[in-house]
Amino acid sequence: MFKKVVPIMENRHKDLKLKPIDNFDFAKNLNIASIMVHEFSKVSPIYPILFLEDKENDSFKPVCLLGLKEGENLFVKDGKWQASYIPAIIRRYPFALSKTEEDDTYLICIDEESEFLDKKDGEPFFNKDGSTGEVIEKIKAYLTELQQMEKFTNDFCKVIKEYKLFTPLNINIKSGNEVKNINGAFMINEEKFNKLSNAKFLDLRKKQYIPAIYAHLNSLAQIERLAML
Repeated sequence: MFKKVVPIMENRHKDLKLKPIDNFDFAKNLNIASIMVHEFSKVSPIYPILFLEDKENDSFKPVCLLGLKEGENLFVKDGKWQASYIPAIIRRYPFALSKTEEDDTYLICIDEESEFLDKKDGEPFFNKDGSTGEVIEKIKAYLTELQQMEKFTNDFCKVIKEYKLFTPLNINIKSGNEVKNINGAFMINEEKFNKLSNAKFLDLRKKQYIPAIYAHLNSLAQIERLAML
């Protein structure tokens, strides 16, 4: 999705403007998208929610499935997003956050090769006096909110992993004349979840994780729906 990500700098981007995001072809080859726990309730009626393992960091992250094979996004047709909810990571494009070497310090970055950047039309990145424009202030607030959501999501995955609730997901789905196998992802084991001790269940409830767990489990029914798109 991103081609050339660089930090936004006044001396380099003072003449840039952001055009309206009216075409989602930039995401047409994405078959998964990272999501936050806060999105589960909106994502689950449309997309399957799965978890991917990051072995290097010994962690997990939630994603929603957009297609049944690599390079396939079943929700982008003729540049339009064919669903009522678009994952936040898609909506933030062409912006991104990049962590610096300093603790808790991030830079707002831009995909310089994005088709939505222009020097004539759109909302200016910077005002004539050099101050940041409204579009940058809005995206700064949005990215900060996503960063806070990411911390909550990481904590959620740590607890689910600690309680040994993740289990590999292996499903064969018939799509037309093909049988497609979904593997390499994880799901929350409902049987193990139901057998948790009262103390652990109450801990999950206190942390406000229970709705997200049920949203994830309910979303798995969307896998078969993808095969029909």
